[in-house]
Amino acid sequence: MNNQYNTSSFLQINVFNLSSESVFPAFLFATLNYMIILFCNLTLILTIVLNKSLHQPMYLILLNLPINDLIGSSALFPQLIKEILRNSGIMQYSACVAQAFFIHIYAAGTVFNLSAMAYDRYIAICYPLQYSTVMTNAHIMRIITIVWMSCLVLIAVLFFLLLRLPRCRSEMTHIYCDNPSLLTLVCADTTINNIYGLLISVFSELVANGIVLYTYLRILIACFRSKRSDTKAKALQTCATHLIVFLLLECLGLFTIISYRLSNVSPHFRRFMGLSTLIFPPTLNPIIYGLKTKEIREKVLNFLKNRMFSS
Repeated sequence: MNNQYNTSSFLQINVFNLSSESVFPAFLFATLNYMIILFCNLTLILTIVLNKSLHQPMYLILLNLPINDLIGSSALFPQLIKEILRNSGIMQYSACVAQAFFIHIYAAGTVFNLSAMAYDRYIAICYPLQYSTVMTNAHIMRIITIVWMSCLVLIAVLFFLLLRLPRCRSEMTHIYCDNPSLLTLVCADTTINNIYGLLISVFSELVANGIVLYTYLRILIACFRSKRSDTKAKALQTCATHLIVFLLLECLGLFTIISYRLSNVSPHFRRFMGLSTLIFPPTLNPIIYGLKTKEIREKVLNFLKNRMFSS
């Protein structure tokens, strides 16, 4: 098969090789994790959508983060749970490509959404008097449109370059599908794909880190110049929360990208880090923002109390 084009519509993916005793704990862990992600992110989305008092620039931009987290986790967990139960190691090529596409949308979307949130906090803290005139509904929609269109265009081109190449292998070395693992199935020159993949990774990192670095330096300067201790404390708390989420994603994402280009990295460790990028941020993001943001925390608690008492 290595010297001929592969027309099979099925791929052999890396199975867990779970013993019969390990299947149920693994299934329970994956299912509960997915349920927690769904519950927390949907609660955050519904809280922002259903409360008009939260229809403000900060929360409208924040709304895109749980939506993006649901895209990434829903691309991973259903297939992961199915594979744990079946342990067949067989996956349709079209399903693999779809999973990879949405996982890359999630990765790019997280970086760009966090950058947009950093820009919003920069305007709010450094230019509080001009905030309402700058962050208008039209400007917010423009920011959100740029974020999602950038993700779609960059990732669509990435997969167009992939799908134009013939396959001659059907064995995946990863437990989920992404562009680098799909490129290992190709029996043609992948130089253009590798260059473009590296370029969009560098572009995304430069844009995201550039925006975050610039905005947070300006925010820190503004905070230290401020004479109001309550304003300074609130601004620093908001920025610290955002920075923790951003650094967590950057550390996990950068290692995953670099590990594909280092042959001496353990494949098991690489898979663990890849899964961590898709598990930890979607789980922690709504909890961090829900607990740390007073307005959202109060609305969520009121919503849950009303539901409990009404039932």
